[in-house]
Amino acid sequence: MKKVRRKIGKYEVGRTIGEGTFAKVKFAKDSETGKSVAIKVMAKTTILKHKMVDQIKREISIMKIVRHPNIVRLHEVLASQNKIYIILEFVMGGELYDKIVRQGKLSENESRRYFQQLIDAVAHCHKKSVYHRDLKPENLLLDAYGNLKVSDFGLSALTKQGDDLLYTTCGTPNYVAPEVLSNQGYDGAAADVWSCGVILYVLMAGYLPFEEVDLPTLFRRINAAEFVCPFWFSAGAKTLIHKILDSNPKTRMKIEEIRKDPWFQKNYSPVKLREDEQVNLNDVQAVFDDIKDQYVSERSEITKGGPLIMNAFEMITLSQGLNLSPLFDRHQDYVKRQTRFVSREPAKVIISSIEAVAESMGLKAHSRSYKMRIERVFSNKVGQFAVVLEVYEVAPSLFMVDVRKAAGDTLEYHKFYKSLCAKLESIIWRPAETTSDSGLSRQLTF
Repeated sequence: MKKVRRKIGKYEVGRTIGEGTFAKVKFAKDSETGKSVAIKVMAKTTILKHKMVDQIKREISIMKIVRHPNIVRLHEVLASQNKIYIILEFVMGGELYDKIVRQGKLSENESRRYFQQLIDAVAHCHKKSVYHRDLKPENLLLDAYGNLKVSDFGLSALTKQGDDLLYTTCGTPNYVAPEVLSNQGYDGAAADVWSCGVILYVLMAGYLPFEEVDLPTLFRRINAAEFVCPFWFSAGAKTLIHKILDSNPKTRMKIEEIRKDPWFQKNYSPVKLREDEQVNLNDVQAVFDDIKDQYVSERSEITKGGPLIMNAFEMITLSQGLNLSPLFDRHQDYVKRQTRFVSREPAKVIISSIEAVAESMGLKAHSRSYKMRIERVFSNKVGQFAVVLEVYEVAPSLFMVDVRKAAGDTLEYHKFYKSLCAKLESIIWRPAETTSDSGLSRQLTF
Protein backbone atom coordinates (compact mmCIF):
# COMPACT_ATOMS: atom_id res chain seq x y z
CA MET A 1 0.00 0.00 0.00
CA LYS A 2 1.23 3.47 -0.82
CA LYS A 3 1.74 5.99 1.94
CA VAL A 4 1.17 9.73 1.62
CA ARG A 5 3.16 12.66 3.00
CA ARG A 6 1.34 15.96 2.81
CA LYS A 7 2.28 19.57 2.30
CA ILE A 8 -0.02 22.32 3.52
CA GLY A 9 1.00 25.53 1.83
CA LYS A 10 4.70 25.93 2.61
CA TYR A 11 4.64 23.41 5.48
CA GLU A 12 5.82 19.82 5.14
CA VAL A 13 3.59 17.84 7.48
CA GLY A 14 4.95 14.94 9.51
CA ARG A 15 3.81 12.78 12.39
CA THR A 16 0.85 13.34 14.69
CA ILE A 17 2.09 14.61 18.06
CA GLY A 18 -1.24 15.10 19.79
CA GLU A 19 -4.83 13.98 19.40
CA GLY A 20 -8.03 15.12 21.01
CA THR A 21 -11.78 14.93 20.51
CA PHE A 22 -11.96 17.80 18.03
CA ALA A 23 -8.42 18.25 16.66
CA LYS A 24 -5.10 16.67 15.85
CA VAL A 25 -1.73 18.32 16.24
CA LYS A 26 0.89 17.55 13.59
CA PHE A 27 4.60 18.19 13.61
CA ALA A 28 5.68 20.14 10.51
CA LYS A 29 8.55 22.05 8.96
CA ASP A 30 8.45 25.42 7.26
CA SER A 31 10.02 24.57 3.90
CA GLU A 32 11.16 28.20 3.42
CA THR A 33 12.92 28.72 6.77
CA GLY A 34 13.51 25.12 7.91
CA LYS A 35 11.96 25.92 11.30
CA SER A 36 9.80 23.39 13.12
CA VAL A 37 6.16 24.23 13.86
CA ALA A 38 3.11 22.50 15.30
CA ILE A 39 -0.07 22.48 13.21
CA LYS A 40 -3.43 22.11 14.94
CA VAL A 41 -5.79 20.57 12.37
CA MET A 42 -9.56 20.89 12.71
CA ALA A 43 -12.25 19.71 10.31
CA LYS A 44 -14.76 22.42 9.37
CA THR A 45 -17.58 19.87 9.55
CA THR A 46 -16.64 19.09 13.17
CA ILE A 47 -16.53 22.78 14.08
CA LEU A 48 -19.97 23.36 12.56
CA LYS A 49 -21.49 20.16 13.97
CA HIS A 50 -20.48 21.06 17.51
CA LYS A 51 -21.25 24.79 17.07
CA MET A 52 -17.65 25.73 17.85
CA VAL A 53 -17.16 28.54 15.31
CA ASP A 54 -17.26 31.36 17.86
CA GLN A 55 -15.10 29.43 20.34
CA ILE A 56 -12.39 28.66 17.77
CA LYS A 57 -12.42 32.22 16.40
CA ARG A 58 -12.07 33.54 19.95
CA GLU A 59 -9.19 31.16 20.77
CA ILE A 60 -7.29 32.08 17.59
CA SER A 61 -7.88 35.82 18.08
CA ILE A 62 -6.73 35.67 21.69
CA MET A 63 -3.52 33.83 20.81
CA LYS A 64 -2.72 36.50 18.23
CA ILE A 65 -3.35 39.27 20.78
CA VAL A 66 -1.32 37.85 23.69
CA ARG A 67 2.16 37.65 22.16
CA HIS A 68 4.71 37.12 24.93
CA PRO A 69 7.95 35.10 25.36
CA ASN A 70 6.20 32.87 27.92
CA ILE A 71 3.12 32.17 25.79
CA VAL A 72 3.02 29.71 22.88
CA ARG A 73 3.14 31.83 19.74
CA LEU A 74 0.54 31.57 16.98
CA HIS A 75 2.28 32.16 13.65
CA GLU A 76 -0.66 32.14 11.23
CA VAL A 77 -4.02 30.60 10.41
CA LEU A 78 -4.71 28.77 7.13
CA ALA A 79 -7.69 26.98 5.63
CA SER A 80 -8.37 24.42 2.92
CA GLN A 81 -11.87 23.67 1.65
CA ASN A 82 -12.43 21.18 4.46
CA LYS A 83 -10.01 22.02 7.27
CA ILE A 84 -8.59 24.83 9.38
CA TYR A 85 -4.89 24.85 10.22
CA ILE A 86 -3.55 26.78 13.21
CA ILE A 87 0.23 27.17 12.85
CA LEU A 88 1.83 27.29 16.30
CA GLU A 89 5.29 27.58 17.80
CA PHE A 90 6.76 24.08 18.27
CA VAL A 91 7.66 23.67 21.95
CA MET A 92 9.85 20.59 22.26
CA GLY A 93 10.33 20.24 26.01
CA GLY A 94 6.92 18.74 26.78
CA GLU A 95 4.46 19.60 29.52
CA LEU A 96 5.43 20.85 32.96
CA TYR A 97 3.06 18.11 34.16
CA ASP A 98 5.44 15.45 32.80
CA LYS A 99 8.38 17.01 34.64
CA ILE A 100 6.42 16.80 37.90
CA VAL A 101 5.43 13.17 37.16
CA ARG A 102 9.10 12.36 36.60
CA GLN A 103 10.72 14.28 39.46
CA GLY A 104 7.94 14.63 41.99
CA LYS A 105 8.38 17.94 43.81
CA LEU A 106 10.76 20.48 42.30
CA SER A 107 13.28 22.54 44.24
CA GLU A 108 12.10 25.85 45.65
CA ASN A 109 14.39 27.81 43.32
CA GLU A 110 13.21 25.95 40.23
CA SER A 111 9.57 26.27 41.29
CA ARG A 112 10.05 30.00 41.86
CA ARG A 113 11.54 30.46 38.37
CA TYR A 114 8.60 28.74 36.67
CA PHE A 115 6.17 30.66 38.87
CA GLN A 116 7.81 33.98 37.95
CA GLN A 117 7.49 33.18 34.25
CA LEU A 118 3.87 32.07 34.74
CA ILE A 119 2.96 35.29 36.56
CA ASP A 120 4.66 37.38 33.85
CA ALA A 121 2.63 35.60 31.14
CA VAL A 122 -0.67 35.82 33.04
CA ALA A 123 -0.09 39.50 33.85
CA HIS A 124 0.40 40.17 30.14
CA CYS A 125 -2.85 38.36 29.33
CA HIS A 126 -4.74 40.39 31.92
CA LYS A 127 -3.28 43.62 30.53
CA LYS A 128 -4.90 42.63 27.22
CA SER A 129 -8.22 41.82 29.01
CA VAL A 130 -7.68 38.09 28.42
CA TYR A 131 -8.38 35.57 31.18
CA HIS A 132 -7.11 32.01 30.65
CA ARG A 133 -9.49 30.13 33.00
CA ASP A 134 -7.78 26.74 32.66
CA LEU A 135 -4.29 27.22 34.06
CA LYS A 136 -2.73 23.90 35.15
CA PRO A 137 0.62 22.09 34.61
CA GLU A 138 -0.81 20.19 31.60
CA ASN A 139 -1.27 23.54 29.83
CA LEU A 140 2.23 24.81 30.64
CA LEU A 141 4.92 23.71 28.18
CA LEU A 142 8.71 23.89 28.43
CA ASP A 143 10.94 24.92 25.55
CA ALA A 144 14.40 23.54 24.75
CA TYR A 145 15.95 26.00 27.24
CA GLY A 146 13.59 25.12 30.09
CA ASN A 147 11.48 28.27 29.76
CA LEU A 148 7.78 28.06 30.50
CA LYS A 149 5.17 28.63 27.77
CA VAL A 150 1.45 29.00 28.53
CA SER A 151 -0.74 27.12 26.03
CA ASP A 152 -4.36 26.09 25.34
CA PHE A 153 -6.56 29.18 25.35
CA GLY A 154 -9.65 27.15 24.44
CA LEU A 155 -11.55 28.19 27.60
CA SER A 156 -10.19 31.73 27.79
CA ALA A 157 -12.31 34.88 27.82
CA LEU A 158 -11.68 38.21 26.12
CA THR A 159 -13.64 40.96 27.86
CA LYS A 160 -14.66 44.43 26.78
CA GLN A 161 -14.40 47.57 28.90
CA GLY A 162 -17.26 47.64 31.37
CA ASP A 163 -17.64 43.86 31.50
CA ASP A 164 -16.36 43.27 35.02
CA LEU A 165 -17.58 39.74 35.75
CA LEU A 166 -17.50 36.37 33.98
CA TYR A 167 -20.26 33.82 34.42
CA THR A 168 -19.19 30.64 32.63
CA THR A 169 -18.23 27.86 35.03
CA CYS A 170 -15.19 26.23 33.44
CA GLY A 171 -11.71 24.94 34.20
CA THR A 172 -10.28 21.86 35.87
CA PRO A 173 -11.86 21.10 39.28
CA ASN A 174 -8.63 20.81 41.31
CA TYR A 175 -7.35 24.17 40.02
CA VAL A 176 -10.58 26.19 39.88
CA ALA A 177 -11.22 29.13 42.24
CA PRO A 178 -14.09 28.82 44.75
CA GLU A 179 -16.03 31.79 43.33
CA VAL A 180 -16.13 30.15 39.87
CA LEU A 181 -18.26 27.39 41.44
CA SER A 182 -20.77 29.85 42.94
CA ASN A 183 -22.61 30.70 39.69
CA GLN A 184 -22.81 34.34 40.82
CA GLY A 185 -20.18 35.86 38.53
CA TYR A 186 -16.46 36.15 39.16
CA ASP A 187 -13.44 38.29 38.39
CA GLY A 188 -11.32 36.51 35.74
CA ALA A 189 -8.06 37.98 37.05
CA ALA A 190 -8.65 36.77 40.62
CA ALA A 191 -9.68 33.31 39.35
CA ASP A 192 -6.46 32.99 37.30
CA VAL A 193 -4.39 34.06 40.30
CA TRP A 194 -5.95 31.27 42.40
CA SER A 195 -4.98 28.71 39.73
CA CYS A 196 -1.42 30.09 39.74
CA GLY A 197 -1.30 29.53 43.50
CA VAL A 198 -2.40 25.91 43.11
CA ILE A 199 0.28 25.42 40.44
CA LEU A 200 2.99 26.85 42.73
CA TYR A 201 1.88 24.45 45.49
CA VAL A 202 1.98 21.48 43.10
CA LEU A 203 5.46 22.43 41.85
CA MET A 204 6.89 22.54 45.37
CA ALA A 205 4.89 19.69 46.93
CA GLY A 206 4.59 17.24 44.03
CA TYR A 207 0.88 16.79 44.77
CA LEU A 208 -2.33 18.85 44.81
CA PRO A 209 -3.46 21.03 47.75
CA PHE A 210 -7.10 20.06 47.11
CA GLU A 211 -7.73 16.44 46.12
CA GLU A 212 -10.69 14.23 47.00
CA VAL A 213 -12.31 11.16 45.43
CA ASP A 214 -15.70 12.87 45.06
CA LEU A 215 -16.48 16.35 43.72
CA PRO A 216 -18.78 17.57 46.56
CA THR A 217 -16.01 16.99 49.14
CA LEU A 218 -13.42 18.55 46.82
CA PHE A 219 -15.57 21.66 46.29
CA ARG A 220 -16.20 21.96 50.03
CA ARG A 221 -12.44 21.97 50.69
CA ILE A 222 -11.83 24.50 47.92
CA ASN A 223 -14.58 26.80 49.23
CA ALA A 224 -13.04 26.65 52.68
CA ALA A 225 -9.48 27.00 51.29
CA GLU A 226 -8.73 23.94 53.42
CA PHE A 227 -5.14 22.86 52.75
CA VAL A 228 -1.84 22.33 54.58
CA CYS A 229 1.64 23.24 53.33
CA PRO A 230 4.30 20.52 53.67
CA PHE A 231 7.05 21.04 56.24
CA TRP A 232 9.71 21.61 53.55
CA PHE A 233 8.06 24.81 52.27
CA SER A 234 10.02 27.86 53.39
CA ALA A 235 8.25 30.47 55.54
CA GLY A 236 8.21 32.91 52.63
CA ALA A 237 6.63 30.38 50.26
CA LYS A 238 3.97 29.42 52.83
CA THR A 239 3.03 33.04 53.42
CA LEU A 240 2.73 33.77 49.70
CA ILE A 241 0.67 30.65 48.96
CA HIS A 242 -1.76 31.34 51.82
CA LYS A 243 -2.28 34.90 50.53
CA ILE A 244 -2.96 33.60 47.02
CA LEU A 245 -5.20 30.68 48.06
CA ASP A 246 -7.57 33.01 49.88
CA SER A 247 -11.17 31.91 49.33
CA ASN A 248 -12.29 35.55 49.27
CA PRO A 249 -11.42 36.98 45.83
CA LYS A 250 -11.64 40.56 47.17
CA THR A 251 -8.84 40.01 49.71
CA ARG A 252 -6.88 37.51 47.56
CA MET A 253 -3.42 38.69 46.56
CA LYS A 254 -3.31 40.49 43.21
CA ILE A 255 -0.64 40.03 40.55
CA GLU A 256 1.01 43.38 41.22
CA GLU A 257 1.25 42.42 44.91
CA ILE A 258 2.69 38.99 44.05
CA ARG A 259 5.41 40.66 41.98
CA LYS A 260 6.43 42.80 45.00
CA ASP A 261 6.53 39.86 47.42
CA PRO A 262 10.06 39.23 48.86
CA TRP A 263 9.92 35.47 48.11
CA PHE A 264 8.84 36.13 44.51
CA GLN A 265 11.45 38.87 44.03
CA LYS A 266 14.43 36.58 44.68
CA ASN A 267 16.48 36.26 41.45
CA TYR A 268 13.56 37.77 39.56
CA SER A 269 14.42 39.11 36.13
CA PRO A 270 11.31 40.55 34.44
CA VAL A 271 11.00 39.54 30.81
CA LYS A 272 11.69 42.30 28.31
CA LEU A 273 8.88 42.71 25.83
CA ARG A 274 9.23 44.04 22.33
CA GLU A 275 7.15 47.06 21.50
CA ASP A 276 3.54 46.07 20.87
CA GLU A 277 3.26 44.42 17.48
CA GLN A 278 0.45 45.30 15.14
CA VAL A 279 -2.10 42.49 15.33
CA ASN A 280 -4.17 41.83 12.24
CA LEU A 281 -7.20 39.59 12.74
CA ASN A 282 -8.34 39.61 9.11
CA ASP A 283 -7.01 36.09 8.48
CA VAL A 284 -9.02 34.80 11.43
CA GLN A 285 -12.25 35.90 9.76
CA ALA A 286 -11.04 34.71 6.35
CA VAL A 287 -10.58 31.08 7.38
CA PHE A 288 -14.25 30.89 8.31
CA ASP A 289 -15.49 32.56 5.14
CA ASP A 290 -16.16 30.69 1.92
CA ILE A 291 -13.61 32.68 -0.05
CA LYS A 292 -11.88 30.25 -2.40
CA ASP A 293 -8.84 32.45 -3.02
CA GLN A 294 -8.07 32.29 0.70
CA TYR A 295 -7.64 28.50 0.56
CA VAL A 296 -4.16 27.14 1.10
CA SER A 297 -2.89 24.49 -1.32
CA GLU A 298 -2.96 20.99 0.11
CA ARG A 299 -0.65 18.56 -1.71
CA SER A 300 0.11 14.89 -1.18
CA GLU A 301 3.47 13.33 -1.90
CA ILE A 302 3.24 9.55 -2.42
CA THR A 303 6.05 7.37 -1.17
CA LYS A 304 6.64 3.68 -1.79
CA GLY A 305 4.55 1.05 -0.04
CA GLY A 306 5.00 0.36 3.65
CA PRO A 307 4.94 2.52 6.79
CA LEU A 308 5.49 6.25 6.50
CA ILE A 309 9.21 6.99 6.44
CA MET A 310 10.32 9.33 9.18
CA ASN A 311 12.67 11.87 7.67
CA ALA A 312 15.68 13.61 9.17
CA PHE A 313 13.98 16.70 10.56
CA GLU A 314 11.47 14.55 12.46
CA MET A 315 14.20 12.27 13.78
CA ILE A 316 16.11 15.21 15.21
CA THR A 317 13.07 16.49 17.09
CA LEU A 318 12.67 13.08 18.73
CA SER A 319 16.25 13.05 19.95
CA GLN A 320 18.46 15.17 22.14
CA GLY A 321 20.66 16.75 19.53
CA LEU A 322 21.86 13.81 17.47
CA ASN A 323 21.87 11.35 20.35
CA LEU A 324 19.17 8.88 19.38
CA SER A 325 19.16 7.01 22.68
CA PRO A 326 15.83 8.58 23.74
CA LEU A 327 14.20 6.66 20.90
CA PHE A 328 15.35 3.30 22.19
CA ASP A 329 15.44 3.50 25.95
CA ARG A 330 12.25 2.58 27.71
CA HIS A 331 13.66 1.58 31.11
CA GLN A 332 12.40 4.47 33.19
CA ASP A 333 10.43 5.15 36.38
CA TYR A 334 7.53 6.85 34.65
CA VAL A 335 5.71 6.80 31.35
CA LYS A 336 4.58 9.91 29.55
CA ARG A 337 1.40 10.35 27.57
CA GLN A 338 3.34 9.92 24.35
CA THR A 339 5.89 7.15 24.24
CA ARG A 340 7.66 5.04 21.68
CA PHE A 341 9.69 1.90 21.19
CA VAL A 342 11.78 0.49 18.35
CA SER A 343 11.66 -2.91 16.66
CA ARG A 344 13.67 -4.73 14.00
CA GLU A 345 10.73 -6.99 13.16
CA PRO A 346 8.87 -6.38 9.85
CA ALA A 347 6.12 -3.76 10.11
CA LYS A 348 3.36 -6.34 9.48
CA VAL A 349 4.69 -8.51 12.31
CA ILE A 350 4.68 -5.49 14.65
CA ILE A 351 1.06 -4.70 13.79
CA SER A 352 -0.15 -8.30 14.18
CA SER A 353 1.74 -8.65 17.49
CA ILE A 354 0.13 -5.50 18.89
CA GLU A 355 -3.31 -6.68 17.74
CA ALA A 356 -2.80 -10.01 19.53
CA VAL A 357 -1.65 -8.27 22.73
CA ALA A 358 -4.59 -5.85 22.62
CA GLU A 359 -7.01 -8.78 22.33
CA SER A 360 -5.32 -10.54 25.26
CA MET A 361 -5.85 -7.36 27.33
CA GLY A 362 -9.56 -7.30 26.48
CA LEU A 363 -9.22 -4.26 24.22
CA LYS A 364 -10.58 -3.60 20.74
CA ALA A 365 -8.05 -2.84 18.00
CA HIS A 366 -8.90 -1.09 14.75
CA SER A 367 -6.11 -1.08 12.14
CA ARG A 368 -5.78 0.85 8.93
CA SER A 369 -2.53 0.52 7.03
CA TYR A 370 0.19 1.09 9.66
CA LYS A 371 -1.89 3.03 12.15
CA MET A 372 -3.97 1.47 14.91
CA ARG A 373 -6.48 2.63 17.51
CA ILE A 374 -6.87 0.51 20.63
CA GLU A 375 -9.81 1.26 22.89
CA ARG A 376 -11.93 0.06 25.75
CA VAL A 377 -15.48 1.36 26.03
CA PHE A 378 -17.62 0.38 29.00
CA SER A 379 -21.34 0.11 28.41
CA ASN A 380 -22.03 0.84 32.07
CA LYS A 381 -19.47 3.62 32.53
CA VAL A 382 -19.23 7.17 31.22
CA GLY A 383 -16.05 7.87 29.29
CA GLN A 384 -13.57 5.70 27.49
CA PHE A 385 -9.92 4.78 27.22
CA ALA A 386 -8.20 4.91 23.83
CA VAL A 387 -4.64 4.79 22.52
CA VAL A 388 -3.32 5.47 19.02
CA LEU A 389 -0.22 3.69 17.67
CA GLU A 390 1.60 4.40 14.42
CA VAL A 391 4.52 2.57 12.83
CA TYR A 392 7.30 4.61 11.18
CA GLU A 393 10.34 3.41 9.27
CA VAL A 394 13.35 5.25 10.74
CA ALA A 395 16.03 3.26 8.87
CA PRO A 396 16.12 0.16 6.64
CA SER A 397 14.62 -2.72 8.68
CA LEU A 398 14.27 -0.46 11.74
CA PHE A 399 10.78 0.66 12.79
CA MET A 400 9.60 3.02 15.50
CA VAL A 401 6.17 2.54 17.08
CA ASP A 402 4.78 5.84 18.30
CA VAL A 403 2.19 5.46 21.08
CA ARG A 404 -0.01 8.24 22.41
CA LYS A 405 -3.07 8.58 24.63
CA ALA A 406 -6.18 9.64 22.67
CA ALA A 407 -8.75 9.46 25.47
CA GLY A 408 -9.02 8.51 29.12
CA ASP A 409 -7.03 8.85 32.31
CA THR A 410 -3.30 9.51 32.16
CA LEU A 411 -2.44 7.15 35.01
CA GLU A 412 -4.43 4.39 33.30
CA TYR A 413 -2.38 5.07 30.17
CA HIS A 414 0.84 4.76 32.21
CA LYS A 415 -0.23 1.29 33.36
CA PHE A 416 -1.36 0.29 29.88
CA TYR A 417 1.94 1.26 28.25
CA LYS A 418 4.04 -0.62 30.79
CA SER A 419 1.88 -3.72 30.35
CA LEU A 420 1.99 -3.40 26.55
CA CYS A 421 5.79 -3.21 26.52
CA ALA A 422 6.11 -6.17 28.86
CA LYS A 423 3.92 -8.30 26.56
CA LEU A 424 5.81 -7.12 23.44
CA GLU A 425 9.25 -7.78 24.94
CA SER A 426 10.12 -10.29 22.19
CA ILE A 427 9.80 -7.72 19.39
CA ILE A 428 11.18 -4.61 21.13
CA TRP A 429 14.79 -3.84 20.23
CA ARG A 430 17.26 -1.92 22.36
CA PRO A 431 20.81 -1.20 21.18
CA ALA A 432 23.53 -2.65 23.41
CA GLU A 433 24.93 0.75 24.39
CA THR A 434 21.69 1.75 26.15
CA THR A 435 21.30 -1.32 28.35
CA SER A 436 22.97 0.24 31.38
CA ASP A 437 21.24 2.60 33.80
CA SER A 438 23.79 5.34 33.11
CA GLY A 439 21.47 8.30 32.72
CA LEU A 440 20.14 7.55 29.22
CA SER A 441 16.59 7.17 30.41
CA ARG A 442 14.94 10.41 29.34
CA GLN A 443 12.42 10.50 26.53
CA LEU A 444 11.07 13.65 24.96
CA THR A 445 7.35 14.29 24.82
CA PHE A 446 5.95 16.76 22.35
